[in-house]
Amino acid sequence: MSIQLVTTVAGLHTESARLLKAKQGTSQGLVPTMGALHEGHAALARTAVENNDVVVASIFVNPLQFGDAADLDRYPRTLDADLALLEEQGVDLAFAPSVEEVYPGGEPLVRITSGRLGEKWEGASRPGHFDGALTVVAKLLHYGMPAAGLPAGSAGTAGGSLPSYRAYFGQKDAQQLALVQRMAADLNFPVEIVGVPTVRADDGLALSSRNRFLSDDERDAALVLSRALRLLEERANAHEPLDLDSALAMVESQPLVELDYFDVVDPGTLEPLAENCRETPFRGEALALIAAKVGPVRLIDNVPLSS
Repeated sequence: MSIQLVTTVAGLHTESARLLKAKQGTSQGLVPTMGALHEGHAALARTAVENNDVVVASIFVNPLQFGDAADLDRYPRTLDADLALLEEQGVDLAFAPSVEEVYPGGEPLVRITSGRLGEKWEGASRPGHFDGALTVVAKLLHYGMPAAGLPAGSAGTAGGSLPSYRAYFGQKDAQQLALVQRMAADLNFPVEIVGVPTVRADDGLALSSRNRFLSDDERDAALVLSRALRLLEERANAHEPLDLDSALAMVESQPLVELDYFDVVDPGTLEPLAENCRETPFRGEALALIAAKVGPVRLIDNVPLSS
């Protein structure tokens, strides 16, 4: 069956309920995206398809996440290619609404605030970014809810109960994933937030829609980000001191890379680890975060650490 495109919330509700009934489904998955899809998004879609009876992928370039209008205009729109990629993975519905459909009264006067967790790292470099991201994710989670707005059991599920509901986010955007998980937990969203591991090119570069803007030289330079993270991962696996300073020096030695931040943090709070990093053998769980401009392109990456 080919993928179906819907552009309205009403259409999404109607068609997802119809599909659940037709499949006698007991689960629905949502894959929120901003389009310009690549193999990383394909991994999200495949994971959702493997674990749910009906899968919806949204394609929406959210203006609230862009502080610079030029950056918003420059963001690639590749709907036909995106639909082809999603269809290949077995996604049932693509939801590609207009800005007016998502924000019918203009930019919302009330928004989700990311709080302290969203003010550091990416939030410090891109003020307001996570408030905009969480606001649209909250709306998409409501839109993609199984049989939204319909009586319990109307989707044809056994026993009259609504299907289980999961939403899928990439671990490459570690801070966003942490924030969405906290939002769902703190505000009691009836959805399981699932993190999917980062997908990398053969040379180690984390896949990103922004990679297409790198020149050949800049792409080669960008490899230092994943190499520095891998160095920390190897030391953590060997229960060695992480020696963050030497990994930092590796990044700073690359002239085409302008480092924003590079640190090791608690995976739950995103606070820098006060100890257990530099001179003592690494123990426990952590997350190494990095962000840098490579030429004109800002890239982020991370790697979970454990011992």
